[in-house]
Amino acid sequence: MAYLNKVMLIGNIGKDPEIRVSPQTGKKAVSFSLATSRRYRDNNGEQKEDTQWHNIVGWGKVAEVFEQLGVHKGTSLYVEGRLTNRSWTDQSSGQKRYTTEVALDTFQVLTPRGTQNGGGYGQQRQAYQQPQQEQGYGDEDVESPF
Repeated sequence: MAYLNKVMLIGNIGKDPEIRVSPQTGKKAVSFSLATSRRYRDNNGEQKEDTQWHNIVGWGKVAEVFEQLGVHKGTSLYVEGRLTNRSWTDQSSGQKRYTTEVALDTFQVLTPRGTQNGGGYGQQRQAYQQPQQEQGYGDEDVESPF
């Protein structure tokens, strides 16, 4: 039986991405939130907007490219990756916490050059696809970027 775990989103970055370096491996990690919205009319014919927030994480070369491009809050992005779940114990309360994230494999900057939120990306849209050997989320020895 075949399985598929693939996420494709187009949205805007909610706050400046956070870049960290794992003390164990020296690999970079990027984390940010991406807002996606849909507009629709409710039963009364009123225009409504529904915004969903997605936690995105990327490691290695994808984090380095993100940093080099200077991607920031408000930038429109296409991201592609896979859903991942993780858990941890909250140090202050001792409670077990859970989160779902998109492990970033590929992204493309959609904000045109010279606009308010996206200046400096160059004339062409900037895209990055992680090489096949780097795409694993399974960097178990890499510390979580959060």
